Amino acid sequence: MIIIYIMGKSSSGKDTIYNILKEKLDIDTYVSYTTRPIREGETDGVTYHYISDKEIAKYDNNNKIIEKRTYQTVYGPWTYATISDEQFNSGKDLIMLGTLESYNEMKKYFSKKLLPIYIEVEDGVRLERALKREQKESKPKYEELCRRFLADAEDFSEENIQKAKINKRFQNIDLDKCIEEIVEYINKEKQEK
Repeated sequence: MIIIYIMGKSSSGKDTIYNILKEKLDIDTYVSYTTRPIREGETDGVTYHYISDKEIAKYDNNNKIIEKRTYQTVYGPWTYATISDEQFNSGKDLIMLGTLESYNEMKKYFSKKLLPIYIEVEDGVRLERALKREQKESKPKYEELCRRFLADAEDFSEENIQKAKINKRFQNIDLDKCIEEIVEYINKEKQEK
């Protein structure tokens, strides 16, 4: 089993690429956990497992948390976590979304089973995409959009990308071409493992 780990800055197209790949490839998905509020158009158990701080603490007390991160947002702390659950027992390859920070923690747990897929988009394009997405919300959270955008500059710094040993990057300018390159890369890497 390998874990195809999709990551990139916010509004780089990770979710779109993730959704296309899970349809194109014969793989299962891993859905992460979060305490952040559900957004319009999201589905519990599909986008994330939306849980309380109390539930996160219960998983923590039972040593089920592989990695977790808490972000101090303008709306209070939001925690995201990868939890050791039945999703990892399918026997099939998995695809999941995450951050560079979570990827580094996952490497400690899964070692060579992780295949990083790092998505890049020029910052101006990302900002436009993020703004359009936020404008669709009944209560846009522009302050959080700005906080997240600025945090990404630090979290996904060139130094951090190099430390994580991310050697391959995928430019999401032309979505179809990007998907084609990712699928080709995944197939090549699976043959070599």
